[in-house]
Amino acid sequence: MRKKWTIAGRTTASDKAFAERLGISPFLAGILRRRDFTDVQEAKVFLHPETEQAYYDPFLMKDMDRAVARIRRAIEASEKIVVYGDYDVDGITATTLLVRALRRLGAVMDYYIPVRQEGYGLHAESLQKIADDGAKLVVTVDCGIASTAEIDAMRGSLDIVVTDHHLPGETLPNAAAVIDPHRADCDYPFKDLAGVGVAFKLCQALFRELRGEKFEDDLEVVALGTVADIVPLLSENRKLVKLGLSRMKETKLKGLRQLIEVAGLGGKDISSGQVGFVLAPRLNAAGRLETAMRGVELLLTEDEDKAKDIALLLNELNSERQQVEADILEQAKKQLASVDTASARTLVVVGKNWHPGVIGIVASRLVDLYYRPTIVVSLQDGEGKGSCRSIKGFHLFDALTAAKDTLVRFGGHEMAAGLTVLPEKIDALRAALDAYAEEHLTEEDYVPCLALETELRPEEVTTDLVTELSYLEPYGMANPRPLFGCFGVEGFDVRAIGREGQHLKFCMDAGAQPIQAIGWNMAERGVMVDRGPVDIAYMPELNEWNGKISVQCKLAELRSSEGQSPILTRDILGGIYLALKKMPKLSGEVGRLAKQCAVSDGTMKAALKVFEELGLVQRGAEGFRLAPTPKQKLNLEDSETYRKSAAELQK
Repeated sequence: MRKKWTIAGRTTASDKAFAERLGISPFLAGILRRRDFTDVQEAKVFLHPETEQAYYDPFLMKDMDRAVARIRRAIEASEKIVVYGDYDVDGITATTLLVRALRRLGAVMDYYIPVRQEGYGLHAESLQKIADDGAKLVVTVDCGIASTAEIDAMRGSLDIVVTDHHLPGETLPNAAAVIDPHRADCDYPFKDLAGVGVAFKLCQALFRELRGEKFEDDLEVVALGTVADIVPLLSENRKLVKLGLSRMKETKLKGLRQLIEVAGLGGKDISSGQVGFVLAPRLNAAGRLETAMRGVELLLTEDEDKAKDIALLLNELNSERQQVEADILEQAKKQLASVDTASARTLVVVGKNWHPGVIGIVASRLVDLYYRPTIVVSLQDGEGKGSCRSIKGFHLFDALTAAKDTLVRFGGHEMAAGLTVLPEKIDALRAALDAYAEEHLTEEDYVPCLALETELRPEEVTTDLVTELSYLEPYGMANPRPLFGCFGVEGFDVRAIGREGQHLKFCMDAGAQPIQAIGWNMAERGVMVDRGPVDIAYMPELNEWNGKISVQCKLAELRSSEGQSPILTRDILGGIYLALKKMPKLSGEVGRLAKQCAVSDGTMKAALKVFEELGLVQRGAEGFRLAPTPKQKLNLEDSETYRKSAAELQK
């Protein structure tokens, strides 16, 4: 799939001034400024959320006072409370968090999570059974905002407090309290909490009012759910995740500790990436293939042996989930073989009895393959349960709202959603989504963008630089791990590694000591490196082997330099020209100039050609020299090389 490579910029004089005020390097300051941090205090809060980010008052959330009052009455009257959660990791962790908190407050309680086959949200039959079993109050977590009819049906027999973070519909539930930062009348300053984050705010409010205490317990559980739900890791989310990750290594939760062990992360510092790609899928496997109640049971248990047994079971279920997912993905790809995916506006694939627990993952895989908004529908018992994943520019919840006449129910966010559709309405749904896409997406929106922070030569990658980049962690939505680019790289000692030879490894010249590049599952691209210069997009990291620490470049993307136009933006060209003006004498060797300007040879060659076309640089027998500074303002568009580069970026 063709990807458009872009570069945000390079270090400027303004970055240096910003760096001095923050006590960091101009390189890191440049990244912050390119991510729209221009205020020193805001940047400090971002870099050190654990100390600089204050918690917002939970009572700023609409209905928080009503929720606390109703829960207080239930605790004081020994009324049975049931926490009603959702079957994904966010719902599992939110349920765990609130159950543990309410138990410490002395509540008589239980919890319930529906199986995935029941579908998302509250269900009348389940609520009735909860009432029949003697409960007087239900507190939802990560669900309930769309369950207006189900809540209405229980009025008079069961009080319900809704805590959710999904987008509300046109009508709010008529519940005892409705806590959702996305409510139009909610003044809470941060809207992007996960479901477990909203539950955490409820816990803060309860402990403040009932105990006069601050609540900061079980933050590792909050971090697990927040990362898994792919919400923006900014503001309070960033504080919650950073504090929670710091506690995971030494967690006192027996179940979480056992889950970490079976995942092979025991005794290690755990990153947000390991939460998202290693721990969360195992916990999610409970709700995908069996029952999410297993996940809550794991996180709540105080029995070490039981925790180990459940963790091993979840590990096995995750392996089974991977196989089921692979089978459905193959069927979906065969179905799409007859579709012109290159011109399709959206993709909708349908299968009988596809496991509803994995179709969301399959939808994500299809988006990765075809870069189209995708819905995967599983037909069972006369209904279709669908999972939706999107691309930038296509707001799923808004699109489904536009197509609501074709749906039984739906809910979700901008990038992910779920729905129920009758089989005879699937074609109408497809047409409605295509119409929405035609209105809201352009051809350019269907080309994925590989966003690079700046150009970074391999020899510039040092242990100090990698260590300083760690200040940007935790990475996640709205705070991606920075990717760096280098163009025209000559690789050597190219080889395939791994048990099955599926990974790529090669060396790059970096002065005194070559730097290794690692490309996971890229072994087939080794031929490309052997044939000539390549462009790389990578993440610098530290590699420890036999007690020795070295830097390496973890490849995110690799392409042949042949036929590629170097990325030349005004910012990049301006930075190179200013650097050249500070040099007492220009070397005739492009490679030496490139190193001095901290760009690749390919970028320097192209930049010199632009400057030559504009009359800023003159080429002589001994190399290059700067021409006298022109009196009139130059237009980059007068350079054919620049125009070609700009046109390439627009494709």
